[in-house]
Amino acid sequence: MKRRQLLTFALLGAAGCNSEKPHDGLLGAMEKWNDGAQRLLFRKQKLAPEEPERLLTRMEDFPIYHVAPDVPVAPKGWRLEVKGLCSKPLSLSVDDLQRLPRTDMRVRHHCVEGWSAVASWHGVRMSEIARACGADPRARFVEFNSFDRPDSPGSDDDDDEKMPKPYASGWDRESVDHPQTLLAYGMNGELLTPDHGAPVRLYSAVKLGYKNVKYLSEVVYQPMRTGGYWEDQGYEWFAGV
Repeated sequence: MKRRQLLTFALLGAAGCNSEKPHDGLLGAMEKWNDGAQRLLFRKQKLAPEEPERLLTRMEDFPIYHVAPDVPVAPKGWRLEVKGLCSKPLSLSVDDLQRLPRTDMRVRHHCVEGWSAVASWHGVRMSEIARACGADPRARFVEFNSFDRPDSPGSDDDDDEKMPKPYASGWDRESVDHPQTLLAYGMNGELLTPDHGAPVRLYSAVKLGYKNVKYLSEVVYQPMRTGGYWEDQGYEWFAGV
C-alpha cells in the first residue's frame, strides 16, 4: 500500500471515531461486531468453574466500587421492584428473597481494569425470578437499576430532573437466565454489606464486574436494549467473560 493510501485510510478511520459518540460511526460498527462475536461464543449452560475455598480473597482486599461520593445506604422501606413485560410484577424484601430457592457459588470475579478476585455468593437465580414474575418471552432484554447515584454539585436533591441518573446496566436475556446469574444477598457466608452492594446486588459469573449492578432497586423486563452507566460512556455492552 502506498503512503498516500495508508494516510487516507487512517484519516477515514479517525473521522469515524468520535469519543463523544461511542456508539456511532466506526466505533459503533466495531461494537456491533464485538457484541455479535461474544454472543456466538456464549453458551447458556456453560458454567464458570468453582474456585477452591483456599483461594477466597480476603474481604479487606476485595475492591469497593460505587459512583456515589459515599457508600450508598438503602432508602427506608427499600424493596426490589420487578416489573416491565411480566404477568405478575413483584415487590420483594430481602426476607422475600430468602424464602425463594437459594443458590451458592464460589467463582472468580473479573474486572475490566485487569484485576480479579474470588468470593462466595449466595442468593436467588434470576431464572427463578423470571418464573416467579411470569417474564414474557418477548422481553429479550433486562435493565437493572440501582439507588447508587453520582453526586451532582449545586443541584437540589428534591429536584429529580436535575439529579444525575443512578447506576444502571442493560443485559441480554440469555445472560440474565444463565444458571450462575443471581440476585445476591450474601457474600462469603454472611449477609451482603453496604460496601459490596447491600441489601441486594446482581452477580454473575458470565459478565465483567461493571455489569454486576450493586444496590439494586429495579429489575425491568423489556423488548428493547438499553445502555447503562458505563456503557453510555463507551464501555462494551455485552461484556462477557
